Amino acid sequence: MKRIVLLCLLVVSVLPLKAQDMAAVFIAMPDEYVPQLEDAWRKDLVDLYRSNEKARLKNNMNGYSTLEKLTDNYLLLQSTERTTIEMKLLPLVNNTYVICQIVTVKGPVADSHVSFFSPDWKPLNAADMLTPVTADWFIREDADKSSVAYIESTSRLDMDLFRFQLSPDDYTLTQTYTTPEYLDKETQKKLKPFLKDTPKVFTWKKSSFE
Repeated sequence: MKRIVLLCLLVVSVLPLKAQDMAAVFIAMPDEYVPQLEDAWRKDLVDLYRSNEKARLKNNMNGYSTLEKLTDNYLLLQSTERTTIEMKLLPLVNNTYVICQIVTVKGPVADSHVSFFSPDWKPLNAADMLTPVTADWFIREDADKSSVAYIESTSRLDMDLFRFQLSPDDYTLTQTYTTPEYLDKETQKKLKPFLKDTPKVFTWKKSSFE
C-alpha cells in the first residue's frame, strides 16, 4: 500500500523524466545533501566535465571535490578525500523517476548510506524501495558453523559495515560486506573460506530494487 501511495504522489507531482537530466538534478540538490559544494560550484563542475577538462574544485572544507563521472542518469562525485556520492535516476511509471543517492565514507573501510528522493528532493521512505540483506547473507550456505575455525573467526565480526554501489550502465545496485576488511590480515585469511565470493546484486524493477 505504501508503494502504491508513493507512486501516485510521484505521478501527480513530478516532472517528466525527459524534462531533466542528472546534471540538472545535481545542480538543484539542496546544499544540506552535499555541504562541501554550493550550487554555483556544482554548476562549475558540470561545465568543466562537459568541456572535457578535469572537473576538480576546492571545496569549503579546505579540500577538493572531483566530478568523476556524469551521464544522463548517473553521477559519481568524490566529494572529499574519504567520501563519495553516487546518484542514479531510477524510472517509474509515466516517465517519472526517483533519485537514488549513496553516500560512502571510507574510515578506514567503506560504509554506505542509501537514500531516495523525489525529483524535487523530497525525502522518500527507503524501506519502500530497498531491503538490504543482512551480514548472514554473505556467509556460505555450506559453512560448518559448528567448527572451531568458524566460531573463532566470525566472533570478530562485531559490527555491520556495507558498501553499496550503483551501476552507471544499468539499473543494478551492488551490496558488499566490508566488515571483514576491517579485520587484521590473519583473521581475514581464516574467515575467507566461510564467506561468499560474490556480492549481493539488486535490480530495479518498476518501483523497487529486487
